[in-house]
Amino acid sequence: MELNEYQEKAAATAIYPHAGSGSLTALAYVTLGLGGETGEIQEKVKKIIRDSGGVIDDAAKVALMKEAGDVLWYLSRLAAEMDSSLDHIARLNLDKLESRRARGVIGGSGDDR
Repeated sequence: MELNEYQEKAAATAIYPHAGSGSLTALAYVTLGLGGETGEIQEKVKKIIRDSGGVIDDAAKVALMKEAGDVLWYLSRLAAEMDSSLDHIARLNLDKLESRRARGVIGGSGDDR
């Protein structure tokens, strides 16, 4: 499946205040959800370390993939609320990373390095 196809299909399940309006309320909803789902991935990894001795079994992988799917949903909605596409965001990111690699600044910190 292509990123934009996913984004289009995910839009059918976008039921939240002011969905698709690009408003602050819609943007806040999706960014808070994105943070929450990212936190759920972190919690699952923490519990793998604590409860499974760091062993990532098939069930843990599936659980992580399901949470990653939730992150993808919120990211696709974030793109939509900014009137953009996942493909466009992916391209911008790859261009940024390629520029950093070419300039020898892939490591380090700062958004505009």
